[in-house]
Amino acid sequence: MAITDAQRDIIRQQIGREPHGLRDIAYATEAGVPVVLKMAPVVENKPFPTLYWLCSKDLHKAINQLETQGLVKQLEQRLQDDSDFMAAYQANQRAYVAARWDNCSAADKQLLKDKNLSDLFHSYGIGGLRDWQQIRCFHMHYAHHLCGDNVIGQWLDDNYQLNQLTLSL
Repeated sequence: MAITDAQRDIIRQQIGREPHGLRDIAYATEAGVPVVLKMAPVVENKPFPTLYWLCSKDLHKAINQLETQGLVKQLEQRLQDDSDFMAAYQANQRAYVAARWDNCSAADKQLLKDKNLSDLFHSYGIGGLRDWQQIRCFHMHYAHHLCGDNVIGQWLDDNYQLNQLTLSL
């Protein structure tokens, strides 16, 4: 389905500018409010590692509050202590990398090859994360969760009920 002019206006309000590299709306509320954007893997001839971009101001604010409480470090420690949690997290990274590569057109793949970046593009995880033992930020994980399966996003729903927030912007 094509992005409507009304949705584009909302996206501009959410992020404060015209989005560059926007491919599609990956997740929206029932009312059509964009929540997660699907981004192009190459923007202005440069790799863009973020496949799913959380654009909801309401979720962004709620997640910021959780991050300031030190929950990222707490979950990084859980990754080290809980082998099942780590295995699920690693599987999420691999799935994200595969989905991002599948989102590449033939021209995107050729450009990445020509710039000797295809290997890096395969190794950078969610949001461009190199070290898959760490968490870059909850926003990217939650965006991935809304579009598929992500153990960090699911943990946020289970423990902080982000999935029950009313989203207007």
